[in-house]
Amino acid sequence: MREPDRLFESERGRLHAVAYRILGSAAEAEDAVQETWLRVARTDMAAIETPAAWLTTVVSRICLDMLRTRAARREDFLDGDIDPRRADSSADPEHEAVLADSVGRALLIVLETLGPAERVAFVLHDMFAVPFDLIAPVVGRGTAATKKLASRARGRVGVESSRTTVEFGEQRRVVEAFLAAAREGDLAGLVAVLAPDVVRSADPAALPAASAAVLRGARAVAEETALLRDRARTAAVALVEGAVGIIVAEGTRMRLALRITVTAGRISSYEVIADPARLRALEIAILPE
Repeated sequence: MREPDRLFESERGRLHAVAYRILGSAAEAEDAVQETWLRVARTDMAAIETPAAWLTTVVSRICLDMLRTRAARREDFLDGDIDPRRADSSADPEHEAVLADSVGRALLIVLETLGPAERVAFVLHDMFAVPFDLIAPVVGRGTAATKKLASRARGRVGVESSRTTVEFGEQRRVVEAFLAAAREGDLAGLVAVLAPDVVRSADPAALPAASAAVLRGARAVAEETALLRDRARTAAVALVEGAVGIIVAEGTRMRLALRITVTAGRISSYEVIADPARLRALEIAILPE
């Protein structure tokens, strides 16, 4: 094996990890890694002073271009109803699900809310400890501006709040129990975590045919939720407007958000948001550990 081949193969796993976190798609990440290899093949690697850093820069630039192209393509679709990545029939849904779970589905979904440059700056610095002076040329900004990009992204991805994990604890326990029961279609488990007079409201786009916009009572809400168990498999717990809620994705693109109110250890109400404009306006963040 040639030295450039050996070097690239030794870095392939890390390059794929970088690309996956930037792009949120295993298929696209593999495309970015392959394009990086093509550039290696056209480059005199002996002249590269720090090959690992150079490879990271190359794959990150490729990913940034792909994010920008993706954003431009989405403008051709009404309200983002079709995600261009979904057209790739070669993607393995089970493989994507395993990868998403290993990274953190909620994190990948929240990363989708960032602009391309913000996402690259945040992933490279906060997840892979790449210095800002090396990230700056990738995103085409000065070092100070790149720091601001990452800081802005951090504020959107993380929870900037004086509330503590303990204060979120009860909400989280209830919401996670609700989601677990929903995934299993466990009617009794759902009823147990819902207040007797719970109210579920929803955007029309979130509802099955003939479902009411407002549903009342634990039994009725539990029965509807149990029927939608497939949706729950791609859901994750996250902060929605500052409270523990649920986000639901196709791939890593948010399709629904549940804004949940917990009272006295049970869910007293929740709203299912599916309207694209309302989803874009929501404040979504990762729960603190």
